[in-house]
Amino acid sequence: MINNAKLQSLVPPLNLAYLNAIMAKKPENKNYKVIAENRRARYDYAIEDDLEVGIILHGSEVKSLRIGQSNIADSYASVDDGELWLTNAYIAPYDRAMFSHEERRKRKLLVSRKELSKLWNATKREGMTLVPLVMYFNDRGLVKLKIGIAKGKKNHDKRATEAKRDWGRQKQRLLRHGD
Repeated sequence: MINNAKLQSLVPPLNLAYLNAIMAKKPENKNYKVIAENRRARYDYAIEDDLEVGIILHGSEVKSLRIGQSNIADSYASVDDGELWLTNAYIAPYDRAMFSHEERRKRKLLVSRKELSKLWNATKREGMTLVPLVMYFNDRGLVKLKIGIAKGKKNHDKRATEAKRDWGRQKQRLLRHGD
């Protein structure tokens, strides 16, 4: 008769950590796609907080965004008459559209009233700026915009963050090569 200890020695142990790593993987999202990114915003502004908002678009604008023809680098958001607007964002005209759109028109952004009042307080009372950071298609295929509530950096602040970033790179290089 085989006892339990002999039986366990015959069966190889299971690597549960390996199985958990495989099973814990989330399925990749096929619809998520970054359309436009404002990289300069993090250099020019100190981002305090960010917020995801919806955007009202025409059909030809969505088609053009699917192709990836847009730019939000020169754009900004503002609260006017109790509504949030995106100004100066470029979306290229769609060639095959019957009724085309204006490339740099004001586009209405969708937020809740509570978030809108928070944004209004930040811009009017605290002197903050609303800067678009990223425009993307979310997991459901809807166009979303991430807006940063930011304060403008002075030149010496920009130099300090650049020096900190350079030192971080240099530190990584030293750790990697051991020089």
